[in-house]
Amino acid sequence: MYDIDTRRRALALVGQGRSLNSVSRETGISRSVLRSWHTRIEPLPRARRADCPRCDGLPLDEAAYAYLLGLYLGDGCISRQPRGGHQLRIACADAWPGLIDACHSAILAVRPALRAYSLQRKGCVTVTSYGRHWPCLFPQHGPGKKHDRLIALEPWQQQIVDARPWEFLRGLIHSDGCRITNWATRLVGGERKRYEYPRYFFTNKSEDVLKLCTDTFDKVGVEWKMTRRGDGPANVSVARRASVALMDQYIGPKY
Repeated sequence: MYDIDTRRRALALVGQGRSLNSVSRETGISRSVLRSWHTRIEPLPRARRADCPRCDGLPLDEAAYAYLLGLYLGDGCISRQPRGGHQLRIACADAWPGLIDACHSAILAVRPALRAYSLQRKGCVTVTSYGRHWPCLFPQHGPGKKHDRLIALEPWQQQIVDARPWEFLRGLIHSDGCRITNWATRLVGGERKRYEYPRYFFTNKSEDVLKLCTDTFDKVGVEWKMTRRGDGPANVSVARRASVALMDQYIGPKY
């Protein structure tokens, strides 16, 4: 791309009666380009690829977005790149290859014009995608750790979460949650016996993200309890049989 001053200087040489060949040899600009500048000297505006659902009014896959939002709030971040644009990164443990595939699929469903890459790290895979408009879709992006700053959904995001609560919860559980088999003992007829039961956990240090999780649990009828240990992350536990059955129906364990 040649700036306007370069174009004018080259055309001034041609205007002195010099041949296109001689001006081309001196400036390194091809004859065809010099010839085209006689018709239009101003650079053509660079076309911007329309691919942002927020800026360009394109349709948004709300189910995929709600899931990706949950993943981002749990284990995701956005960083600005030196040459412009932004990088979305979501950490997925090596133990859950299905989660890695689901994260890839969600990114491509939300931004079909972009690509998603897997970068191997110690103990995890970082699913990464580059694009200028990731902060438009995740306005929670900001400096510092999520638990040190306010995390609040925009009204349009809340509408999606209200319409797709289970997809959002699935993203949260797949990022910072788990389904485990718990056990306890009790005396039965004087004999201590062990019994097992399933339960779900969601663990996070951000009070705002925890509230987004528990508020959504309330909306879908899942009973929960929260436990804390000092200044560490809090655990949201779902252990009631009916609530675990609901979670199994709509979320299930990671894979």
